[in-house]
Amino acid sequence: MNERSKSLRISHAGLRGVVGNGLTAAHVLDFAAAFATFLQREGAVVVGRDPRASGVMIREGVTASLMASGRDVIDLGVVSTPVLQHSIRRLGAAGGISIGASHNAIEWNALKFFGPGGSYLSTAEAGELLDIYHLHKFDFAEWRGLGSLHRDEGAIDAYLADLASAFDFDDLRSYRVVVDCCNGTSAAILKRLNELHGFRFVLINAALDGTAFAHEPATDRRTVALQLAPLVEPLAADAGFLFDADSDRVAFASERGEPASEEMVLPMLADHLLTPKTGQLVITNLSTTALVDVVAGWHGGRVVRVPVGRQAAIDALAGYSADQVALAGEGTGAVMMPRFRFVYDGIASMLGLLSLMSARRCSLSRVLAGYPAYSVLKGTHRLSSQRVPALMMALRERFDDGAANMVDGLRVDWEDRWFHVRVSQTEPVIRVIAEQRGAPPNALFESLMDQVRSFM
Repeated sequence: MNERSKSLRISHAGLRGVVGNGLTAAHVLDFAAAFATFLQREGAVVVGRDPRASGVMIREGVTASLMASGRDVIDLGVVSTPVLQHSIRRLGAAGGISIGASHNAIEWNALKFFGPGGSYLSTAEAGELLDIYHLHKFDFAEWRGLGSLHRDEGAIDAYLADLASAFDFDDLRSYRVVVDCCNGTSAAILKRLNELHGFRFVLINAALDGTAFAHEPATDRRTVALQLAPLVEPLAADAGFLFDADSDRVAFASERGEPASEEMVLPMLADHLLTPKTGQLVITNLSTTALVDVVAGWHGGRVVRVPVGRQAAIDALAGYSADQVALAGEGTGAVMMPRFRFVYDGIASMLGLLSLMSARRCSLSRVLAGYPAYSVLKGTHRLSSQRVPALMMALRERFDDGAANMVDGLRVDWEDRWFHVRVSQTEPVIRVIAEQRGAPPNALFESLMDQVRSFM
């Protein structure tokens, strides 16, 4: 595997890579042309980006290809992917393209594609888009039929109006909250929440810097512990939240400055949103904490587990009516709620957690204390060989006393612990996750990492 291929990922999740070394202007032009050809519905395509410096170049390529294909383009500027998804529905657009690499480092960028309802493409739709891209069968317009470019400056305010219709802003604005924006799209959204609705968000790392993030845009416990948690108690905040660059993921710390695992976001919101005794569902993936099963059981709900990847969640959602599903999400701090037609939205998740605190009339640390302790360990190893199938079979044979699931890598479950080993869709790495009720599964995790290293 050469260095260029390591820096580029083309999959059902879209296009993602290190700009220049892996992801090039040619990839951008062709993928945008493929998307314009793929779309069946008439109408404009909405485009937005995160602050990365490479986003300007990529936006120009996306816009050029879409217009060359006869599509009008509505440019939202620097906005989060959730804002773009809300805008697709608001504007009645044919679809949208979000330019931004979310949790990846500054040198990465990506294209994410959305249909007319503002949701991620299904697996079948993503497969069709990939086929068009690889076949180079693009529908370009003649000069009379070229598209035009328009700008929409009101996307964030319209998005906030949607949030205001779903959450009790009068109640939530009393909380003092410190937020690490990681120089990403959450900064503009939260500044407007402060200005328009009188919230008390104290923002750090709020400058939009396209060449350097204050720290890696990861929503995990370690990053919270290093970057955010030490500030919460000195600033007399009721909670602290940390976003990735795209604001679709969130992690948090309590008022005591205690960092929580990003895995807590989904089960806590499930605890808040599940309607008791209705048998509602929580849709999540194979890499997510077992605590969500415990919480769902408290409310008579059920967990549906799918492969990792947002297409798999969208596929699963299509099989149920909206009232059957309480929420869907991942152990990364990315959660979808039905009130927003299942958009992964870190800002909405933050407001949901504050609403949980308000409903319980207690501090965030007391809410956290009400859940049984689960300890999760996560690691990665560079994907550097073609021996992944052999690795999975070796792990399956070694851990044959557990219940195995091989629909996405290998997950093995026992009564009080589990592990999942899989190839990432967004980075050239093998991901290893192990969780246990109570103490961390150190021995299991290290043995898994050793075996992955031996094959890679």
